[in-house]
Amino acid sequence: MSWIGRLDERGVAAVLDLNARALAADGVAPLSGHILEALGTGHDEYILASLGSELIGIAVSHQDDPVELVVTPLHRHEGLGTELLHTALDRSGAVWAHGDLLSARRLAAKRGLVRTRELLQMRRALTADWAAQQVAAAQLPDGVRLRTFEPGRDEEQFLGVNARAFDWHPEQGRLDLAGLRVEMSQDWFDPAGFFLAVDADDTVLGFHWTKVHLDGPEPLGEVYVLGVDPAGSLNGAPPRGLGAPLTAAGLAYLADRSATVLLYVEGDNVKALKLYRRLGFETFSTDVVYRRRV
Repeated sequence: MSWIGRLDERGVAAVLDLNARALAADGVAPLSGHILEALGTGHDEYILASLGSELIGIAVSHQDDPVELVVTPLHRHEGLGTELLHTALDRSGAVWAHGDLLSARRLAAKRGLVRTRELLQMRRALTADWAAQQVAAAQLPDGVRLRTFEPGRDEEQFLGVNARAFDWHPEQGRLDLAGLRVEMSQDWFDPAGFFLAVDADDTVLGFHWTKVHLDGPEPLGEVYVLGVDPAGSLNGAPPRGLGAPLTAAGLAYLADRSATVLLYVEGDNVKALKLYRRLGFETFSTDVVYRRRV
C-alpha cells in the first residue's frame, strides 16, 4: 500500500460515499469534519483500497495527527482493516477510533494497542430562554466589549490569541492562516457567529467561534472554539471573567438556529468538564486515540 497526495473529483465522491455508508451502519462518522472538508485540496495523504471500481477502504494522514481509517461495512472481517491499521501505525504511530465502537476496541485489544487520549462530544438542549438566562447572568469586565469577527481585518489577531490559548492542544494550537482560510471558505462559516472580546484599543482578548452543522436531519449548533489569551492584559492584569460572556453570546446566536448544541472537550480536562456539566451538557459520544504499547 502506498500513500497518494491528492484525490480527483471521482475520488472525493467515492470517499464521501464510503463515509456515508459507514455512518449509516455504525451511527458515527469514521472521518473527521476537517478531513472531509480538505478532500481534493492536496492537504492530506491517502491510502485507497478498491475492489474493481468500488472504494472499500481508506486511511487518511493529516500532518502528524493520528491516522483515520475506515472499511466499508460489506467488506469488514476480511483482513483489510488490520492491514490499514498496521500501515497507519507505521505512518504516525497512532490512530483515531471515532465513537469508541466495540469493534474498534476489540481490534485494538487484539493488536495490543493502548488508549492514550479521549475526546468527548457533549450535548444539551438549547432554547432561546435558557440562552437568554446565560447572557443575563454573564457580566463583561469593565473596559471590554464584544463584537463579531471581520474577515480581512481580524485574522492575524485571532491566530495569535488562538496559538497562545491552545499551545498545549495537538490540533487547534497549530491553526495557521492557510488553515483558517480553508475554514472560512466552508459553507457553514458565518462571521456573525464568531465573537471577539476586545478592549478599548480593539485588542482581541478572547473569542468564541460557533458553528452550525447543516448536513443532518436538523441543524446542530456547536461551541466550535472558545479561548482567552493567557498573555493578554486588561488594565495591567491578565483578563478574567471573559469565558462566561463569550460562551453566552455564542449560545444566544446558536439558539436562533438550532435546538441542540454540542461541544468537544478532552476527557482529562477536569476543569472544563466541571463547567460544562454545570451548564447541563452530557456526554454524547467518545473518540479515542490508540497507540502501540511502549
